Order: sequence, then structure tokens, then C-alpha cells
Amino acid sequence: MVKDKIVDGCQNAPHRSLYHALGLTKEEQARPLIAVVSSYNEIVPGHMNLDKIVEAVKLGVAMAGGTPIVFPAIAVCDGIAMGHEGMKYSLVTRDLIADSTEAMIRAHGFDGVVMVPNCDKNVPGLLMAAARVNIPTVFVSGGPMLAGRVNGKKTSLSSMFEAVGAYSSGKIDEAQLTVCEMNTCPTCGSCSGMYTANSMNCLTEVLGMGLRGNGTIPAVYSQRIELAKHAGMQVMELVRRGIRPRDIMNERSIRNALIADMALGCSTNSMLHLPAIANECGVDFSLEMANELSAVTPNLCHLAPAGPTYMEDLNEAGGVYAVLKELSKLNLLDLDVITVSGNTMGENIADAVNRDPSVIRPVEDPYSATGGIAVLKGNLAPEGSVVKRSAVLPEMLVHEGPARVFDCEEDAQAAINAGKIKPGDVVVIRYEGPKGGPGMREMLNPTSAIMGMGLGNSVALITDGRFSGATRGACIGHVSPEAASGGVIGVVKEGDIISINIPENTLELKVDDAELAERLKNFVPKKKELSGYLKRYAALVSSGAKGAILNG
Repeated sequence: MVKDKIVDGCQNAPHRSLYHALGLTKEEQARPLIAVVSSYNEIVPGHMNLDKIVEAVKLGVAMAGGTPIVFPAIAVCDGIAMGHEGMKYSLVTRDLIADSTEAMIRAHGFDGVVMVPNCDKNVPGLLMAAARVNIPTVFVSGGPMLAGRVNGKKTSLSSMFEAVGAYSSGKIDEAQLTVCEMNTCPTCGSCSGMYTANSMNCLTEVLGMGLRGNGTIPAVYSQRIELAKHAGMQVMELVRRGIRPRDIMNERSIRNALIADMALGCSTNSMLHLPAIANECGVDFSLEMANELSAVTPNLCHLAPAGPTYMEDLNEAGGVYAVLKELSKLNLLDLDVITVSGNTMGENIADAVNRDPSVIRPVEDPYSATGGIAVLKGNLAPEGSVVKRSAVLPEMLVHEGPARVFDCEEDAQAAINAGKIKPGDVVVIRYEGPKGGPGMREMLNPTSAIMGMGLGNSVALITDGRFSGATRGACIGHVSPEAASGGVIGVVKEGDIISINIPENTLELKVDDAELAERLKNFVPKKKELSGYLKRYAALVSSGAKGAILNG
């Protein structure tokens, strides 16, 4: 065991003395030392219950003969950070989480790990750390929030943001807005739609790093506590068998994850996180893979914001394994990959049943024959851009209109709120990319305002920033190269015609080549005065097309 290098022998008596300072008995020191990485805090609704999950994990580890030791990981609530300077600190935490977790595990010689994340950057950050340290690891999340109930209908956070747009345009009054506010987020847990947190927790199951139900069992169900105990027990089995993250996360399982992403209709943020996880596993990942697999993968789920179903509905319908069982009918998945259960994916899903075809469409009757995410390229995005195709209204799959250009989210939001955006427009928000933001802010406020004002069937939005998983509509993000790196999005002028064709995967600025070349020749990207971590991040971060990973 790794710990033995620290504990055994007379030369390690100083180390043992410090273990005694922790109150660890000789018996506990003799057992495998298991890190329990806790994302518990009192500011993120998806994390406020993680103290209970952690206690259950610790009990499971101890029951199986290990010694659990807890240390923390940070987490930002994207919903609370949305729409202001705080959102610049969301994506950047993914690398802080990975780096700090790597440091803690390497420094203290753990034999195994149970990762306890839940929201947004926390899950991919810890998956990146797991690949780096490569010791036996199991993931167990805090689980999704139950859907809210407003006027007898289920609802979620995306509806809350859209309600603000409806209020701004006079469609609802303040009293109605307050009813939404008080009833939209009724429990702890990651927000109840197929947003980034739930996307990544579901994909953790597909990658093989989480046990069955990790992505879908609601946070408030006692079954979630049982799952946490099993995760604690199972990490001890992985230690005994020597099964490590990079045995599980490889080219085959990452391909499975991308296929499942298409079927589930996951957040566009998965197109940042899967490349970053693949990079840590030594696996090449190109955005072209997304369109290749989308072309052969049916979209089977329309969870909020794409449709009227929620994570609790997916759980009742059979969860992630039921989706995988449907996909297995098409021979799309590699079912021989090993998982943290100790079994192959094929063995895991053998008894899975689709209990509600209205939530998980059969492969014979999908929402669409192609997957939920599309990568668009063209002269406006030579390296690529990303859209959640499954959440785009049919009439907006092909759109052409004049550019309305803004150099930051706040300016765009002000114009939308003031009624200056008209049907047919294409809102362009730039200098919000990984370097330009810095931090690649999510644009849920402007996209929700557009939908809430009733413009979702006539207005598109493109940005070198990104979108919350709660975003719906013709919203195209990750435009690369970004404006701060000299990308074409930086030379778009007010009134330029932009052409979007999602079925053909194209994004074009309708400016002739000579004119465009002249604009780029004279283009000097704007610079921002930066300090602290954002300054270091901007200096190191790569293109959104490469997952916004840090170079060097």
C-alpha cells in the first residue's frame, strides 16, 4: 500500500506520531488509508447535504476495513455567481480543485479515494484529479434537487431565470415572480434539470467512475445515503483488486460518455469537461468526434430545459443505465469496459429496464435521429463552436440575421432589458472567452431574458463565452478562436449578417473574404487589466475548443 511508505519502520515514527495526534489508533494506521474528498459547504445548495453523504461514505469505508480521512474541495454555485463578476471565478475553479486535490493526495500517501462532489466544476475537477493521482477511486455525488412546483406544474432554475425576463417585459407581475422565487428550488441538491452538474454526474456513471444511480437518485432520498455507504465499501474492493481510474477512464469509456451525452441531451459544458478529463487520461479528444458520434446517436431524453421532464423522472424511468440499455440495441457502446463496480458496463446494464418511454424514448422512436449537441464551424468559428441542438426550437435550427454586437455580457443584458433586441437579430457577446473574460462566463441571464420575453423563436445568441446547462434556444457558445486571441468574432460589426445552420453544422459571417482579411489585418484585441488568480489563468488557459485546459 502507498501508506506503508509513510507508516512502516522506525524511520517513520515521526509520521506515526502525527497520526496519533489525529487520534488514529495503531489498528487504524494498519488499514488502508482512504481519502474522502468532501465538497461540503454552506453556500451551494447542491452541497449543503454532503456532510451526510460523507458520514455515510466514512461508515462504508470503515465497515469494509479501511480508515477514512476527510479533506475539503472548494465549489462555486453557478446560479449564485451568474450575471456578475463572480461568474469569472466558476470555470477557473475546475483547475484549482484538480490541483489542490492532487496536492493533498500526493502529499499524504492515501491508498484510495472516495470523491464526494455535486455541482458544475466540482465533478470534472475531481475526475481530472482522479486521473492524475491514479489510485483506486469511487465517485458518489450529493444528488439532484427535486423539481419545483409552480401553478401545479413542475419547474426548475431555468424557468426562474426566464421568469425574470417575463417580468421585465410585463408578461408577469412582481407577485407572480415571487411565487416562482419561493417554489422553484424546493430542496437541496444539484438543480433539477439536465444542467451541467447533473450532466457530469450522469456521465460519471457512463465513464465507469460512479455506481448505479449516482447521477439520478435525488438528494433527499435515503437511497442516496445507502449509495454513499456502498461507495465507501466499494473503494476498498478496488484497493484489494488494484483497479485504478486510468484502467476505467480510457479512450473507450470516454467515447461511451460522449455517446451517452448525445442521447441524454447534456449541457454544452460537457464539451469543455470531457476534453479536459481526456487530456488527464492521455486520450486525444477533438470536437469533430462530437459530430461524428452525434450523426449515429439518437437523442432519447428531453429533460429541462429542453423539455418537461426532470432528474427525478429520469431516475424513476430507470436512470442512466436504462438509457445505456436502449443505446446498446444499436451496438454503439463498448460494453467490455471495466467500471468501479468491478464489473463491465455490459454486466452493469444487463438488468436495466426502461420503465417510462415518455421520459427515455426507445431508440425506435427518438426525439431526433441525431444527438443533443452539435459542433458548428465556419469562418466565424474556424476551431469550432457548440450548441445544445436538442434545446433549440425547430424554427431556429436555420437562422440568418443582423449582428447586434456587445463586448461584455452586461452591455448585452442592458440592451435586451431595454427592448433594443428585435426579432431576427443575432446577439454577439465577445471578450467573454477563457482568456478574454477571463474565465469564460456563462450567459444564462441574457439567454433566459430572450426566452422570457418571447423572442426565443426569432433571436439567436453567439458568444466566445459559454452557457449554463439551463440555457435553451439558438445559443451558440465556445466560439473559437475567441476575440481576445484574435478570432473573427472580434471583428464582427453591428449589422453584419450572420448565418447559422445547425443541421449542416455551420456558422458563417456573411462578409466577403477580402473585407474579412482586411479587418483581421488591422485588428488589435482589447486588453483588460488583471490581477490575482485570473491574471495567471488568462496567461495559461487554452482555447475553449480544447477544453479550456491550462498549458504549462
